[in-house]
Amino acid sequence: MAAPLVLVTSIPRSVQTTLGVAMDNATINQRLGELVVAAGGVPIASDTWAEPETLLERVDALVLNGGSDVAPEQYGAEPLAATEAPNPRRDDFELRLARGALDRGLPVLGVCRGMQLLNVARGGTLVQDLDGHYARDSWDRPVHEIELEPDSRLAQAFAGDRTSVNSVHHQAIDRLGTGLRATARAADGVIEGIEDEDGLAVGVQWHPEFLAGRPGQDQVELFREVLA
Repeated sequence: MAAPLVLVTSIPRSVQTTLGVAMDNATINQRLGELVVAAGGVPIASDTWAEPETLLERVDALVLNGGSDVAPEQYGAEPLAATEAPNPRRDDFELRLARGALDRGLPVLGVCRGMQLLNVARGGTLVQDLDGHYARDSWDRPVHEIELEPDSRLAQAFAGDRTSVNSVHHQAIDRLGTGLRATARAADGVIEGIEDEDGLAVGVQWHPEFLAGRPGQDQVELFREVLA
């Protein structure tokens, strides 16, 4: 049986090159590819110029990457001062990818922004700014514990009802989208994990690819549970 082909969305950003000028690039953290391979998949990346429907015809699973804020207009809200400037092309591309993957029943893993985007794709809303939840200085290690619903894919992945994660986000899920449920929460009630009704789509608010050491190794089971 062939290993599943896993599409990882990229982050549009300006990169300073050896030519001494900044150029628009589409980037992913290499650790995401490493996690996909460790879970038994074959990672490929795409930028926002690809046609979502064409991509979905060729892949077996989808990882929605982290990055900048989803435009509040996508969930019927006015942007606040703390909300980052949107990237309309990326929002449109990834929303079409997410909805198409859900319609096709493909496994989907949303990471940070990717989880929030999954929620928006299903008609949910976001909290645009959280007070004191962004632990920038400890991005590569767990900073708080989360509680997992015992009947969830996340509880299966981490073999229990608790795990500890990093916290590299200033937004969060507000109203859950249609067919989604919260399967992980922080002690302050912030939703840290979501799943759809059939468990094929899973979102996590933390960044698995940033975690180092043993916590980083534990994330392999998350990718294996969702994507394998």
